[in-house]
Amino acid sequence: MINMNLSSATRWGLNAAILLSIVLALYLGKAIFIPTVISLLLAAMLWPTATWMHQPGVPVPWLSPRRQAPWLMPTIARGRFPWSIACLTVVTGFVLLVVLLLVAFGLGFSKIVLDLGDPKTQNRVYDDFREKLARINPAIRNDEEYFPKDPDESKVMKSIRGFFNFETSQSFRTVIAEVLGYGGNFIWQSILIMFILLFLLLEGKMLIRRFVEIFGPGAQVQGKAVEALKDMANQIRAYLVWRTIINFAMAGFLGIVYHLLGLKLAWTWALLTAVLWYIPYLGPIAAGVPPILDAFLTCETPWIAVGILSFYTVFVVLEGYVVVPVVMGRSMEMNATTVMLACLFWELVWGSPGLFLAMPLMAAVKAVCHHVPDWRPWANLMSSHEELPEEKEPPGPSPLPDGRDTDTRLATAHREGEALTHE
Repeated sequence: MINMNLSSATRWGLNAAILLSIVLALYLGKAIFIPTVISLLLAAMLWPTATWMHQPGVPVPWLSPRRQAPWLMPTIARGRFPWSIACLTVVTGFVLLVVLLLVAFGLGFSKIVLDLGDPKTQNRVYDDFREKLARINPAIRNDEEYFPKDPDESKVMKSIRGFFNFETSQSFRTVIAEVLGYGGNFIWQSILIMFILLFLLLEGKMLIRRFVEIFGPGAQVQGKAVEALKDMANQIRAYLVWRTIINFAMAGFLGIVYHLLGLKLAWTWALLTAVLWYIPYLGPIAAGVPPILDAFLTCETPWIAVGILSFYTVFVVLEGYVVVPVVMGRSMEMNATTVMLACLFWELVWGSPGLFLAMPLMAAVKAVCHHVPDWRPWANLMSSHEELPEEKEPPGPSPLPDGRDTDTRLATAHREGEALTHE
């Protein structure tokens, strides 16, 4: 064994080099790490559902012993699904849900593209937009350069029509090519994630057991590793499940409000809100812009857009400071500095997927840091509440130079005294 007496500065330098190496590995291997991390997060979220379907007592109403399915008869008699069928059912249901959301998004945004490409629709939208701007600022009526009465004379409309002209606009063709490229990559990544997710669910118990064995053969060490993994999975599951419930419940309420106010794409913006709210701070801001523009363009008065802006601001504040703390509890709370730095870091390393994965990843990191005594100050640093230090056990008897403690020495001396007395 080599005894390396390293100075404090050298240790800090080595730690910095290790961290930079990890960051570089995450960046270079994002094509592997991103699908794997997404699959792990989904497996943590869907695991209880598959376990519930596999446990005894789950009814299978559409199957009965009268039907000709001899290979399922033992399973039906016990009233549960085989583990493979349970995992496959959970993954299939999740895939159908994702496809349904993508179809809804596709229909909404295709309508936007078709409307923007129609000259009559462009003229009508321009007239409405100009009239509403003139209500706010009457000087717009005298602007003959950017907002004249004739849409064909407007520089703004010429730029928009020039951009959406597929035959002459190189920029529009470039955007279409990029969108198709991203769409193809998204389909391939989705298929890969679903396969990894299915394999993780099928072999999850075996993989957890093998992973724990890496930390050593001792039962105490493996027990601590299992406890840390359970806590990490519970933290991730709590965040993803409750975040999903909150997002879609709030999006449903917003969709009803947008529909009553007369927005043209009310439910498309509601679904966009449910997706973007997975991104802390930046997501709610981005999700609030489209419905405000929609209200300004399609509603009769521009003040409806102002009302939506005010309502949405109050709604986001209530969601962030009332709903989330009450539902998720203190264990998931992180201070704003940690959340913002996490978003910046993971966006730098993994791009747009990093923004969606920042919070569940930080929840996992915080759970791991909490279970490692030397790393617990980092967990306290990420938390939004002051955590009291754990009570330390009273120190035991001082060790002797030969490695035995005081009680051992006293017991040995007593036994030696009894032996001398008998002699």
